[in-house]
Amino acid sequence: MRKIRAALGAAALLAFVAVPALAQSNETQNVTAAAEKLRAAMVDPDQAALSGLVADSLSYGHSGGRIDTRASFIGDLLDKKSDFVSISITDQTVNVSGDVAVIRHTLAGETLDSGKPGTVQLKVLQVWQKQGGHWKLIARQAVKAAA
Repeated sequence: MRKIRAALGAAALLAFVAVPALAQSNETQNVTAAAEKLRAAMVDPDQAALSGLVADSLSYGHSGGRIDTRASFIGDLLDKKSDFVSISITDQTVNVSGDVAVIRHTLAGETLDSGKPGTVQLKVLQVWQKQGGHWKLIARQAVKAAA
């Protein structure tokens, strides 16, 4: 009987530890998918997609120091003032803590901002929050990557 109790206790402890880890793994996958949708929407801007991915309170920091709101971030993409021809993401890490996630990555991109060709190499920090069951970008800050 002792062995059965010990086995049941071990199984309960394993379930207690494994279920939150599994939930976090699912949330890591979900926020990673949202970040990928944002990357795609920045290359091929779509009002509905962008609106569904960024929070009303968005603070979007550019590597040059300019700060965008939700309206200016989406508007500049739709108006081609900020025009990404391509975006490649590498070295990505994702950390989820409850309803908040922090994503860091390196972004390499080709741009055509207001018709002017360019390239960017950035280190990016994104902060996401789960709002109404969906991951939304609430903050983003970029710095120029060291050459």
